[in-house]
Amino acid sequence: MKGFILLVFAIIAAVLVVGGAVAYQVMNEVNIGADDADSGLVGKLIDKVSNVESSESSNSDSEGSIMDTVNDIVKEEVKFNAQNGEGYYREVTYKDGGFRQFDTETGELIGSSYESDQDKLPSME
Repeated sequence: MKGFILLVFAIIAAVLVVGGAVAYQVMNEVNIGADDADSGLVGKLIDKVSNVESSESSNSDSEGSIMDTVNDIVKEEVKFNAQNGEGYYREVTYKDGGFRQFDTETGELIGSSYESDQDKLPSME
């Protein structure tokens, strides 16, 4: 019986050690607690959002900051790509009523309601 209890404790300890290592790796990748936002998942997300022009910055004389664009987001959801019959896309809806659709695997813009984005969309031919 003592052997069984020791085995259970050893398994719990192993799970805690592995879980801690995974959590540490994820925190490093996401840059939690890091001062440098240019690398990792958060930096990549900010780069993606900053590369796509917001409708407000394209209609105004001054450039909007990345935080203005992020604050304009009303809803973000992942949907099944029924038109393609496979895969998923991320749809971002903005407070002005417009939307942008991004491929979940590549992060590329695949759909948009904004006129300024139409030349950035993939060709349908």
